[in-house]
Amino acid sequence: MNAETNRKAELLSKTVEHVDIAAYDARPVIDAMRKMSFTSRDTARAADILSMAIEDKDCSVWLTLAGSTSAAGCMHVYRDMIRYGMIDAVVATGASIIDMDFFEALGFKHYQAQANVDDRDLRALYIDRIYDTYIDEEELQACDHAIKDITDSLEPRPYSSREFIWEIGKWLAAGNAKKPGSLIQTAYEEGAPIFCPAFTDSSAGFGLVKHQVERIKAKKPYVTIDSVADFRELTDVKIAAGTTGLFMVGGGVPKNFAQDTVVCAEILGLEAEMHKYAVQITVADVRDGACSSSTLKEACSWGKVDVTFEQMVFAEATTVVPLIGSDAYHRGAWKTREKRRWAKLFA
Repeated sequence: MNAETNRKAELLSKTVEHVDIAAYDARPVIDAMRKMSFTSRDTARAADILSMAIEDKDCSVWLTLAGSTSAAGCMHVYRDMIRYGMIDAVVATGASIIDMDFFEALGFKHYQAQANVDDRDLRALYIDRIYDTYIDEEELQACDHAIKDITDSLEPRPYSSREFIWEIGKWLAAGNAKKPGSLIQTAYEEGAPIFCPAFTDSSAGFGLVKHQVERIKAKKPYVTIDSVADFRELTDVKIAAGTTGLFMVGGGVPKNFAQDTVVCAEILGLEAEMHKYAVQITVADVRDGACSSSTLKEACSWGKVDVTFEQMVFAEATTVVPLIGSDAYHRGAWKTREKRRWAKLFA
């Protein structure tokens, strides 16, 4: 091994471990926070609202994901919320689902970054950095190629991202997963649809582009992603669900996409009540020029979210998501809750 190989191995030596919400009981912490002020009390109220949504027999709970919390150790929180029936549908960035979850399903890892490493050195070593987390670029490109291989095996036609991700889950469940229990595979097995409205902004995009370029050169038909179908299908879920609750990590496209289903139903001349329960965890605030920072109260003016049971939590998500998730798990309302399995709408 040369010095460069040794250096890369040294930098990629400490893996990120995903937190397990069943391994500790956060209820005493949340109960204590409820008697505090500032973000602690907001966090406790957010946990209470999520529990209310799970306890409401008429409510379908959706998770929206933006940012890199999956790579940072929260991936199993989201997976287990689906597995235990606390979440019925997911709306996420393509990176959260492909670059982070599918990536690990292929057997690859995320790594804790070391301090004071020059990013130019990282580039020379083919190491990508997300804040204090590393990804091996060679492994990420293997992820791109795996997406292309799956795409090549599909009938060449338009797919919603939900349908395409379902095919990935099917492929993983057929024995191709190196890591069992990924979010994609769990969602596939539990009938919980995953939507990525900006799907190609991820490793999926690179694989799909390579697929299309090769097919176009060969004068053959190819797979496309139909973002309009995404909107229509998620609106179908909203109409079928009736009462809904949102647990939103970050903002961006997933947050707005999920909220817009109410307006879309109205445009179609159909009735869809505003999302009854809503929690958003974000560090964006109203001073940043509305860059993913619109509050849930603001969303009410658009007819998207009711304000009776809503809570903004202005915190970095990895600090509070494990607490809220563990609190909901240990309160146990999910044990008597019926899983909605909305994938059945598209069977």
